Amino acid sequence: MMAGKLTAQGAGILLVTANVGSLFEDLENLQKTWLREFCQTVQAHRPLFVALHCQEVGGKNYEASMTHVDSFIKELLSSDALKDFSRARVYLDKNYKSQEQFTALGCCYFIHESLKNIQQFDFKAKKFRKVVGKEVCSDALPSAAMLEKEKFPQDYFPESKWSRKGFIRTRWALADCAFDLVNIHLFHDASNLVAWEKSPSVYSGTRQKALGFVMDRITDQRFERLPYFIFGDFNFRLDSKQVIESLCSTASMQTVRSADTNEVDKLIFRESDNDRKVLLQLEKKFFSYINQDVFRENNGTLLLEFDRELSVFKERLHELDISFPPSYPYSEDSSQGKQYMNTRCPSWCDRILMSASARDLLVKPENEEKLITYDNIGPNVCMGDHKVQLTNLSN
Repeated sequence: MMAGKLTAQGAGILLVTANVGSLFEDLENLQKTWLREFCQTVQAHRPLFVALHCQEVGGKNYEASMTHVDSFIKELLSSDALKDFSRARVYLDKNYKSQEQFTALGCCYFIHESLKNIQQFDFKAKKFRKVVGKEVCSDALPSAAMLEKEKFPQDYFPESKWSRKGFIRTRWALADCAFDLVNIHLFHDASNLVAWEKSPSVYSGTRQKALGFVMDRITDQRFERLPYFIFGDFNFRLDSKQVIESLCSTASMQTVRSADTNEVDKLIFRESDNDRKVLLQLEKKFFSYINQDVFRENNGTLLLEFDRELSVFKERLHELDISFPPSYPYSEDSSQGKQYMNTRCPSWCDRILMSASARDLLVKPENEEKLITYDNIGPNVCMGDHKVQLTNLSN
């Protein structure tokens, strides 16, 4: 889970993104821990407006687990941390029977009773409306007036196979400060072996195209252009070829092929001397490096040079400095809060990005700079396979 905090018009705003896919597999441990850490974060930052963007609502086995989503939302809404938040808007895309529309995105917005002047945009009527009471909406999202939801066109999907990827936009006005909040889930890397083949990988190109699609949609001529925050699971990965060349610069590589198809099954990188110790083993869904500490030391900042997928958007999308370790793929074992799974190269998948005009809303006098935070929630406990990101925007 990733979060950030900002302030507009003197109101503390907490932006949180969380891929919650793991939570519905382990309600007893993971979900309880997640809810506790989220609530503690809200209490610590004391925002007046909380925006929580979730991906993979209902989990990986969504047909079986979607029934647990309502109780998860109920627990959130009734939590002590949110008891003074008198208004709420929750939008859940749960309709998995409609594959051409299903994104499994969830957007939860909580508004403190002391925040008087807040409005939400009606995209059908093209005007702002006062926010009153609490509403949970999970039916007919494509035709809902208070949000825009789109799944990517089918030809954007690898091999044109539908998966739960797309975006949801809502628009808000705090006093006279208006902005868009966009929840996003981009395509993952299907195979470590394919990701390794070239730099940049074929998958980063697919993500770039999909993010470009979202940027075009939220800045087109249909509505007034406003500052925007895009936060979700971008699935950004480190440049695999270059990371591996850096981590295994002195190693020799052994290729193991399938007896049946002669396709590459695994790559094994060994030290040239030192008993030819294995440094890295790479398979389609297996990434095992000898020393995981390299991803945690100094919050993995040595590897940030390989985090390049945003560079094509550097004029249009901005981000606060990253000072937290890669947010994915953490162990889903509830006793292993800091351990990465040996499935993927650890990467900063979960991010909070903003337009230049949105960044300008955050600029504070120098002595207040520290009040804007960008960090992982629950750095030491198991929050599922993704850490939650937060940005705290406050003054």
